[in-house]
Amino acid sequence: MLGLLSLLIAYLLGAVPFGFLLVKMLKGGDVRSSGSGNIGATNVLRTSGRGLGVATLLLDIAKGFIAVWIAAKLTGDSTLWTSLAALAVMAGHAFPVFLGFQGGKAVASFIGAFLYLTPLPLLAVLLLFVAVVAATKYISAGSILAAAAFPFGVWIILHPDWEIVVASFVAGAFVVYRHKENLDRLRAGTENLFTWKKH
Repeated sequence: MLGLLSLLIAYLLGAVPFGFLLVKMLKGGDVRSSGSGNIGATNVLRTSGRGLGVATLLLDIAKGFIAVWIAAKLTGDSTLWTSLAALAVMAGHAFPVFLGFQGGKAVASFIGAFLYLTPLPLLAVLLLFVAVVAATKYISAGSILAAAAFPFGVWIILHPDWEIVVASFVAGAFVVYRHKENLDRLRAGTENLFTWKKH
């Protein structure tokens, strides 16, 4: 019962749309009506400025971490329930009940969740992310390649319990899938370049 409760909490935490709320409260607008239409940190940065973009990123990472931490506390550090909580918080961000199940790509909540579960492999793929973005100026390219590499990093570095391995493969595949439109734009050469400046 506590395991199921931890998943509900994880989903609801993930569903809190920090990017949407911050822009609504501080700018009076709907971030979904600008840029890519996404509620995540990259679109908030692009449309509403660096401060709100960074705040969104940190809050979305925090909710991922806290969701898995709560699951660990409720279930005695069960690898099954913490792994499922990591996926649940990502699902909450991508399909938030509070916004008609239309959310973000779940990259930041992915980072937070696996920062708790698998910090070393996560650090490795974050370095890959930074290197790709520095070389290409595409946030999406860094996210896609880091997510695709992540489960292999988990297996090679940690050899963890099977639940964590499966969760890492599902999470990585989910992030790549959520970037399918970005992949189309990358192929077409129309993807937005990363910049710290508001568009």
